[in-house]
Amino acid sequence: MCLALPAQITDIDFSSQMATAAVDGVKVEVSLALVDDVKVGDYVLVHVGYALNKIDEEEALKTLALFAEAGLTAS
Repeated sequence: MCLALPAQITDIDFSSQMATAAVDGVKVEVSLALVDDVKVGDYVLVHVGYALNKIDEEEALKTLALFAEAGLTAS
């Protein structure tokens, strides 16, 4: 089973197709090679350093709340 986490894009380097994404206050570098039309503020599902696809904010926040409820995140 694989787990992808919702993370919000905080910065993008379009020349390298890399972005900074944040989840629960932790920032990670992710590749945007697999998704199109991502902008700062968007939520993406991140798995092993890759943004897999965009998701809407409401769904991202619901998922993060469930992770917190399960004790998987600090929030």
